[in-house]
Amino acid sequence: MENTCNEKKLKVAIIGCGGIANGKHLPAIKKNQNIEIEAFCDLIEEKAIEAKAKYGKEESRIYTDYKLLLAKEKDIKAVYVLTPNKSHSYISIEAMKADKHVMCEKPMAKTYAEAKAMLEVAQETGKILTIGYQNRYRADSKYLKAACENGDLGEIYYAKGHAIRRRAVPTWGVFLNEDEQGGGPLIDIGTHALDLTLWMMDNYEPECVLGSVYYKLGDQTCTGNAWGDWDKEMFTVEDSAFGFIKMKNGATINLESSWALNSLDVDEAKTSLCGTKAGADMKDGLRINSVKYNKQCIEKPALDATGVAFYDGEEDNAPDIEQSTFYNAIINGDELVVRPEQALIVTQILEAIYESAKTGKAVYFK
Repeated sequence: MENTCNEKKLKVAIIGCGGIANGKHLPAIKKNQNIEIEAFCDLIEEKAIEAKAKYGKEESRIYTDYKLLLAKEKDIKAVYVLTPNKSHSYISIEAMKADKHVMCEKPMAKTYAEAKAMLEVAQETGKILTIGYQNRYRADSKYLKAACENGDLGEIYYAKGHAIRRRAVPTWGVFLNEDEQGGGPLIDIGTHALDLTLWMMDNYEPECVLGSVYYKLGDQTCTGNAWGDWDKEMFTVEDSAFGFIKMKNGATINLESSWALNSLDVDEAKTSLCGTKAGADMKDGLRINSVKYNKQCIEKPALDATGVAFYDGEEDNAPDIEQSTFYNAIINGDELVVRPEQALIVTQILEAIYESAKTGKAVYFK
């Protein structure tokens, strides 16, 4: 989404110039003519230099120490925290205390305690804090959210969060490092599926969680992996994790996540919902199932808006909308789409799944 050049500029800094920065945030920021990247920071200086060359200005500054960036860059209004999960909390907290708004990549933090501290600092400082759950901005997600808010599905009492890959384990960066990330597919892609599901249900009050976590495939060789064989010595996280979540109002959610499940039923960042009036899923595009005139019915909205010969229906993609939403929240005071209070509950539930799997017992919330 390109904004007009006469709007107010937002000066930002990028902390972490790795895969998620280059794959999602930086290309989308470049399209937004009102966001200017004043500084790039990465522990590996070459990464910051490369990011500046592609997405920055000639006068953009380079840092390898985020503390120095926060101390020196007084005119910067916002920072993007695009680092491994382990450092999300303390970098975000220090940035907000340095009078910066924060876009932090998902998940909110490695642990619930860290995420809670982030929320508390945001409330204390009055700074904007949002989390990179960009799947909320997809056309199918926005349509389904509108249907849920309108009551089209009725009371949503059962749901599934889908985050299943067949053989697609990320073999770069620190994805396989439990200390840096806090976990594997559950905290990496399961977090998106859970976020979508809770958001659609507008239900952030879990009662208890029962989880199962599996370390079944990490020691294999000749894996058929999409990105080449993983190093089994480096694979310290789970390859699959599943959670059963009961909410305080009686609703239940099944969450499935895997990087390498031997399954042909593959879906990622999707949700299925069952309500008293209708159901919905994202299995074959967005489908809403209901009963009309005493007959079972499936509706598939035309989300691409095609139908005119000279118009292909193309719309802004989710990362572009994510950037404009962050910009408008800071500059115009618009509402956030992803609020930190919501992201906190996602992290709380993910942590509970890991804890339940470790202890063999359900985790109950107050």
